[in-house]
Amino acid sequence: MRITWYHRKERLIVQRILHDMNPAVKLAAVTGSVLVLALFFNPWTPLFFFIGTLMIQACFSRISWKRYVFFMLPFVITAAGYLWTTVVFAAETEGPVIWSWAGFDVTAEQWSRALSLAFRVLAFSSVSLLFAFTTDPVKFALSLMQQLKLSPKLAYSMLVGYQFLPLLREEFTHIRQAQRLRGAGTETGLLHRVRNIRRVLLPMLSGAVRKAERTAFAMEARGFTGEPRTVFFEPVPLTRIDAAMGMLFAALLLLSSICGVALA
Repeated sequence: MRITWYHRKERLIVQRILHDMNPAVKLAAVTGSVLVLALFFNPWTPLFFFIGTLMIQACFSRISWKRYVFFMLPFVITAAGYLWTTVVFAAETEGPVIWSWAGFDVTAEQWSRALSLAFRVLAFSSVSLLFAFTTDPVKFALSLMQQLKLSPKLAYSMLVGYQFLPLLREEFTHIRQAQRLRGAGTETGLLHRVRNIRRVLLPMLSGAVRKAERTAFAMEARGFTGEPRTVFFEPVPLTRIDAAMGMLFAALLLLSSICGVALA
């Protein structure tokens, strides 16, 4: 019983590694990975990195995979669109034709470019969602100030803007429902829909301005001046886990690059 409880606790700790990782280090790893992947034009490097990112997220995070698939679906559709348009509208290239369909001859070079763009979209989106699903916005803002020495005005502005997004979506729904109860917004046709959107956006933006003013007054009333700080109520330290995970991302990027170049 004790052994089972111990292993369960150890597994929960391992699955919290990405969530407890320093956001500044995580941001550096994600940004560096995206910049390095942009230099490779073979299809195998982003594919291996995409698979490795999914494995890291499966081992070191606790997320709802149903929600992850829901957010990943638009990027999969975008990747499929890139694949189709690159194959159909690609410039003519010399080389062996690997397959033909409906009068289109696809060469090996065209197919390689199409796969490279599609897998690159999947790689970029997977590592971006990894950051979004495993990063606490408050810790991210504190990490920007403590590790990256970002101005508190910019850091807290990003935090407030991030927290306003759900409120704007909720307010958009409320305004639409209130207008429908009053008989507005029920017209059909493209022109009427454009007018209805304008009717919703104007009150929503005015409400957002009022919320922003109230937030600014509240922050000033609590002593926020925007000056750089040296002491924080909740420090976000750098640990060995951050170094280990940074090395893991670097190793994944290096291994993907070597394997991709070898198979290209």
